[in-house]
Amino acid sequence: MRDPYTVLGVQRGATEDEIKRAYRRLAKKLHPDLNPGKRAIEQQFKEITAAYDFLSDPGKRARYDRGEIGPDGAERMQGFRYGGSSPGAGFGRGGFGGSGNKGGGQKTGSAGFGAFDDIIAEFLNRGTRRESAAPEADAVTQHLKIPFLEAARGSKHRVTLADGRSLDVTIPAGIESGQRLRLKSAEGDTYLEIEVEPHALFTRKHLDIHIDVPVTLVEAVLGATITVPTIHGAVAVKVPRASNSGATLRLKGKGISAKHAVGDQYVKLRVTLPDPPDPELVRFLERWSADHAYDVRGKMDLG
Repeated sequence: MRDPYTVLGVQRGATEDEIKRAYRRLAKKLHPDLNPGKRAIEQQFKEITAAYDFLSDPGKRARYDRGEIGPDGAERMQGFRYGGSSPGAGFGRGGFGGSGNKGGGQKTGSAGFGAFDDIIAEFLNRGTRRESAAPEADAVTQHLKIPFLEAARGSKHRVTLADGRSLDVTIPAGIESGQRLRLKSAEGDTYLEIEVEPHALFTRKHLDIHIDVPVTLVEAVLGATITVPTIHGAVAVKVPRASNSGATLRLKGKGISAKHAVGDQYVKLRVTLPDPPDPELVRFLERWSADHAYDVRGKMDLG
C-alpha cells in the first residue's frame, strides 16, 4: 500500500484545502464515468479515493503522521514509522480505502455525505458519489424510488431506514437510476440505491431534458407563441413559421441545473390534426391539393 500523501502528490504538512484540490484535480482525469472500460484508470481512481478518504479523517491522519498506524489502519509497532509500501496491506475496513470508523458519521437528523461527495458532485454534477464497489458486508442497502422531477431538480426526501430511523435526505439535482447515496451514522452505513421514476412528458439525456409538444396545423404553418412545460415551470416558446413535425427547438438553460453545468431542454414539435377531422379543412385540402402536389419522400432510399 502506497503512502496516501504520495498517491495524492501532496506534502505531509498539506492543508485540508490543498488535499482537496489535489484530489479534485486527479479525480477529474481518473473518474470511471469519464473513462469507461479502462480498468487501470479505475484502479487509480480507487487508490486516490482511498487516499483522500484516509487523509480527510483527522484522527486517522494524525495517528498516521505519528507513525501509530499504517494506511490500512493497522496498528504499528512502537517506534515504526510508515514511509512506503507495506507488504500484505489491503483496502481494509477502517483503514486506507475503507469507509471506516463508524463513529465518524452523523447519528440522527439530516443525512450528510461529506466533502468527498461534494467534490464528486462538483465535477460530475451528480450531487453524490456513484459507488463503484459493493457496499461492505455489514452495511444495509435500501431501494429508494424518486419521482422524476425530484431527481431532476433536487429535493429533500424523507426516508425511513430499516432500523426505524427517519431521515431527511438531500437528493442532489441530476441523480440517476443506479446511483447509490451513502448515509453514514454511528449505527452503521446505509446505502440508498436510487430508482428514478419515469415521467409522462419528460425524458433526460445527461443534463438535457427532452419533450414532444403537439402543435396545430395553423401554428406550424403560420407560426405562433405557445406555452411549453419545463422541469422548472411553464415558459413561452416561439414556433417559427413553416415548422414541420420533428423540428426541434432548444431552450437554453432549461435542463438540469448542477453546480458547474446547466443542461438545455429540447422541444420536438409534433404537428397534430384536429380530432375528429374537421370537414371544412378536409374539403379545403381536397381543392388545394389538386393544383399543389409536392413530393415529401423523393429523397428517401426505399431500396
